[in-house]
Amino acid sequence: MMKLIGIEEHFLTADIRAAWAASAIGEEGTGGFDRGGIGERLDNLAEQRLALMDESGVDVQVLSVTTPALHNLEPEESVTLARRTNDLVAETVAKYPTRFQGFATLPTASPEEAATELARSVTRLGLMGSMLCGRTREKNLDHPDFFPMFETARRLRVPLFIHPQIPQRAVRDVYYSGFSNQIDTAFAAFGLGWHYEAGIQFVRLILAGVFDKYPDLEIILGHWGEVVLFYLERLGSLARVTSLQRPIADYFKQNLYVAPSGMWSQSYLQRSLEVVGPERILFSTDYPYQYRPGRPGRLFIEEAALSLEQKELFAHGNWERLMKSVRRS
Repeated sequence: MMKLIGIEEHFLTADIRAAWAASAIGEEGTGGFDRGGIGERLDNLAEQRLALMDESGVDVQVLSVTTPALHNLEPEESVTLARRTNDLVAETVAKYPTRFQGFATLPTASPEEAATELARSVTRLGLMGSMLCGRTREKNLDHPDFFPMFETARRLRVPLFIHPQIPQRAVRDVYYSGFSNQIDTAFAAFGLGWHYEAGIQFVRLILAGVFDKYPDLEIILGHWGEVVLFYLERLGSLARVTSLQRPIADYFKQNLYVAPSGMWSQSYLQRSLEVVGPERILFSTDYPYQYRPGRPGRLFIEEAALSLEQKELFAHGNWERLMKSVRRS
């Protein structure tokens, strides 16, 4: 059958859980999403995960720490945890080389160390880039402090995946509060807030000229482009007030890959094809959050209005081509 590589497949470690618990803003109130059966699946990097991959028809998972990763932790602690976590991922990949790949977890609270750890993870550990959770506390991803990280990603030709995290407290208080604590948190997270947060971080990279400075930098957005893909026509009007080197749409077409994150919507797929094209869509299931029995991801590709060649690109080919360009030194 067609090979499936899921590129947004999450895990969590006891060390990171403990660090979140010890921090006033460690997981920003979203820790409740990682309990029960989901928590058990996040923790497992062996037989249970492999069994559910087999049941889902997923051949390979690209492992990444779930949100908000290390973004809210103190610099020194985040550096230690990043190295320990990336070593664990490399060990897991070495144990199951045909089933797992990995994204690096970076200590973004220490931007220079983040660039160093990205280089170590790619060149020494064999990881495939990094998953970032957008801003680090009040510092958006386009802050100049992160430019060494972008330079490293560009030099090594590895992608950076911008994953959602919950908006800042001030934003939540204004836009996502006034109901119950449970509803407020869900509204600010998986209900909507996460996705605006991640999409805005990508748009900020455009407006800050990051892609003009690093034209080969590759970004991945899940959830079919985190809302902004559907407002590209409106975003294009920003060209009237910017001095960017290219039209806004070009940054979407030339610097962005899009993945479904377990949102099996044929209409969203068609919009993504219109904006970024069949060579810039990547498969992902958002394990374990969107896990469902019955192979919905494989069924989604089989039923998609795509040619066989385009289905192969979506399922695995685009990711494999992207990985062939990675520089390991």
